[in-house]
Amino acid sequence: MIQRIQSTYLFLAALAVFALFFLPLAHHLYIGNTETTFKVDGQYQDMGGQLVRTVSFLPMTIVCVILGLLPIIIIFRYKERGQQIALCYGLILALIGFSFWMTQTVKQLSEGVVFKVENYSYGVLMPSVSIIFVLLAIKNIRNDEKLVKSADRLR
Repeated sequence: MIQRIQSTYLFLAALAVFALFFLPLAHHLYIGNTETTFKVDGQYQDMGGQLVRTVSFLPMTIVCVILGLLPIIIIFRYKERGQQIALCYGLILALIGFSFWMTQTVKQLSEGVVFKVENYSYGVLMPSVSIIFVLLAIKNIRNDEKLVKSADRLR
């Protein structure tokens, strides 16, 4: 059902993915004496005190939107719990691949700049947070499946 706890976890997973649009992946990088910030939708450089997008990551943006909508779609598959679990595992694999893609894109465009811990931002953690919420949802979907099977045995 939609009001179950796994729906909340899947909704929080979607919010964590959509938070990538607001949180930078890396910031305070100096590429060519210009401060650069990387977000999921592009590379931004500080020009005259304002952040201006210099490189657009359109394919990454589209994939991010799809990965953000997928947990919402999984919520409405509540009648097919087996399919819900399979979709959740697929989402986890997709999030791992997306996280790798994000980091490789940032490394390629940073032109050999050495990253420090303070250069990374909260955006790098959001796919991991989303994966944790999806794992919690899987656990609760399995609990529901056990509950339904035990109720069927009692009939």
